[in-house]
Amino acid sequence: MGRVLFAVPPLTGHVNPAVGIAGELAARGQEVALVGHASVVGPLVPPSIPLIALPGEISADQRAELEERSRPLRGPASLKFLWEEFLLPLGASMARDVGAVVERWRPDVIVADQQAVGAAMIARRRGIRWATLATTSAELDDPYAVLAGVGNWVSERLRDFQVANGVPAEEAARGDLRFSEDLTVVCSVPSLLRTASHPSHHVFVGCAAGLRRSAPEFPWEWLDRDRRTVLVSLGTVTREAGGRFLRAAAEALVGMSDRVQAVIVAPPGPLDDLAGQVPDDLLVRSFVPQVDLMDELDAIVCHAGNNTVCEALSRGVPLVVAPVRDDQPIIGEQVVRAGAGLRVRFGRSTPATLATAIGTVLDEPSHRVAARRLRDEFSAAGGVVAAADHIEKLLP
Repeated sequence: MGRVLFAVPPLTGHVNPAVGIAGELAARGQEVALVGHASVVGPLVPPSIPLIALPGEISADQRAELEERSRPLRGPASLKFLWEEFLLPLGASMARDVGAVVERWRPDVIVADQQAVGAAMIARRRGIRWATLATTSAELDDPYAVLAGVGNWVSERLRDFQVANGVPAEEAARGDLRFSEDLTVVCSVPSLLRTASHPSHHVFVGCAAGLRRSAPEFPWEWLDRDRRTVLVSLGTVTREAGGRFLRAAAEALVGMSDRVQAVIVAPPGPLDDLAGQVPDDLLVRSFVPQVDLMDELDAIVCHAGNNTVCEALSRGVPLVVAPVRDDQPIIGEQVVRAGAGLRVRFGRSTPATLATAIGTVLDEPSHRVAARRLRDEFSAAGGVVAAADHIEKLLP
C-alpha cells in the first residue's frame, strides 16, 4: 500500500476531481489524504477521505473583497491579478504549511493541483515523486499564443516565488511548478485543444467525476419527459455575481415553456418570484446533483467552468457558454471550436439573445452530434480509473 497526498487550493472546481481520483485510489487499498483549507474543502470531502486542514484560512470578507476587485478585470489584467493577489500568496502559505504536513504524513507521492504551486515546490525540494493535477486544460491549450508577454511574466513570477522561498536561482530556473516532469493528469480530452502534440507524461483522462459528498435531495418526479430539459449553472463563485444573467436565462426559458423546462442553480431570493409563478416550468435550487442529472438534460447553459463542460460533454450534452474570466474564455472557445455549443456574452446577454442561443443548440443537430462524438472520446479516456492507474505507477 502506498501513501498519496493530494494538495488542493480552496476552489470548488479544483477539489471535486481530486476527491474523485483519491476515492478511486482508496478503493484500491492505497492510503490517501487531502490537504487544504477546511472552510472550502471540507464540505466537499466525503467522510471516507481524510482531510488534513491547513491554517491560514482566507476569511469570507477577504474572499468577497478579492472577488469584488477582480470583477471588472478581463484579459491580461485578470490573469495578473489571479497570480499576484491569490495564487502566489496561496503558494507561499501552502509551501510553509504543506511542508509541515509532509514531515508528519510522509507521502510516497504528492498530487499537486496545478494551482497549488507551493505543494509542488515542496515535493521538488524534498525529492518526493509528484504529479500535477490539471483540473482545467487551459494551461495546455497554448493560452499565451497572443499574450506572450503574459506567459513570460507568469514564468518569471514563478521563478521569483521559488527564490523567495529559499530555492537556489539555478534550481528555480529548471522545470515549471505547473507541470510535473513525471506526470501531469489533465481533466479533458486532446481534441478539445488547439495543441496537437503533448509530451508522453501528459495524460488526458477526460472527466474526473467520481466519489463525492452525498448530493442534496432532488425532486426527480418534477422532470417532464415530454419536454426538453435545460440546466443553468454558473458555478459556486460566479453565481453570486451572476444575478442579472440568471434572471435573463430564466426569463428566456420560461418563454420557451411549451417545449422546455428549466432547472436553474441559484441562491435563494432573486428568482423566487418567477419560480412561484410557473412551478411546472422552472425549478430553482441552491445545489443540484449535477453529475446524476446529466442524463436527463438536453442542453446546459454555464460559465464554461472546466468541470461542468467535461461533465456535459462526457454525457454528450451540448452547451451554451458564457465565460466570465480566468480560464473560462479558453474553455468556452474549446466548446465552440469543437462544434458542441455556442458562446454568448456574459455581461450583455438578454432574454432574447439567450433564447436564440438555447433554441439553436436544442434544434440544430450539429451541436448534439459534436457533443456525442466527444462523449465517445471522454469515455475512452478512462476518467478517475485511468488517473489512478497513472498515479499508481509513481508509487515505490
